[in-house]
Amino acid sequence: MSAPTAFRRRYGASPLHLLLVLVSFALAAYAGLRLFEGDTLGVAVWFVGAALLHDLVLLPLYSVTDRAAQALFTRGAGAGRTAPRVSVNYVRVPAFVSGVLLLVWWPLVLRRVEHYTAATALPADGFLGRWLLITAALFAASAVVLVVRTRRLHRGHRRARSATK
Repeated sequence: MSAPTAFRRRYGASPLHLLLVLVSFALAAYAGLRLFEGDTLGVAVWFVGAALLHDLVLLPLYSVTDRAAQALFTRGAGAGRTAPRVSVNYVRVPAFVSGVLLLVWWPLVLRRVEHYTAATALPADGFLGRWLLITAALFAASAVVLVVRTRRLHRGHRRARSATK
C-alpha cells in the first residue's frame, strides 16, 4: 500500500486539506493570543456570554423555526413517515443570510450607535430600511428560483410520461 493511500485511509482527506486545517488552527491561535493581550477579562466574559446566548437562546429558537419550516415543506416517505423536501432550503438560505446581516449590522439596524454619524459623517438612519429591502429581495429571489425549478421539474415529468405512453 502506498503512503498517500494509507494517509488518505487514516485521515480521510488529502494532505493539502490537513495542511490548510493546521494553518487555520495556527491563525486562530495567533488571533486568540493577540485578542487576550488587551482586556483579558472582558474578552473572556464576552466569549462565555456569546456561547451561553447561542446555546441557551438562539440554538433552540432557530431549531424550532427550522422544524416548523420542515413541517411546512414535507412529503410522504412511505410507511406513515414524512421526509423534508429540498424546498425547505429556499427558506433556510435567505433566512440565514438575512440573520447574518442582522447579526453584523444590528447596532446600526436598530439605531443603537449614537456616534456613527460623528465618526463617519454618514447618516445612520437608513440601515433598517436597507436591511428589510435586502431581506425581502433575498426571499423574493429564492421564491423565483423555487418556482422556476419546480416548473422545470414538472415539465420534465410531463415529457417523461408522454414519452412512455
